[in-house]
Amino acid sequence: MILYNVTVKISNAVHDDWLKWMREVHIPDVMATGLFIENKFCRIFDDQEDGTTYAIQYYTKDMASFEEYQNKHAKALQKEHTDRYENQYFAFRTLMEVL
Repeated sequence: MILYNVTVKISNAVHDDWLKWMREVHIPDVMATGLFIENKFCRIFDDQEDGTTYAIQYYTKDMASFEEYQNKHAKALQKEHTDRYENQYFAFRTLMEVL
């Protein structure tokens, strides 16, 4: 199984809107690709005054499914996020094998 983790630190100025949008729009859109079998949305405990950090975890059965997501869907979905929250977040992605 492959775990695709997206870590996002979101500005306090847009936090509530972002949280709602992630739950109601973005994560459902990622799952609607049919390439992930499960997801988890986690808040990371940290003491940052300028924002809150989250880990969004998507599980897929194999590398081929992840590569299909990257090739067919990721760019457009990431662009929607960037267009909506430009200069209000920092993100990085990690790909892992679940053992």
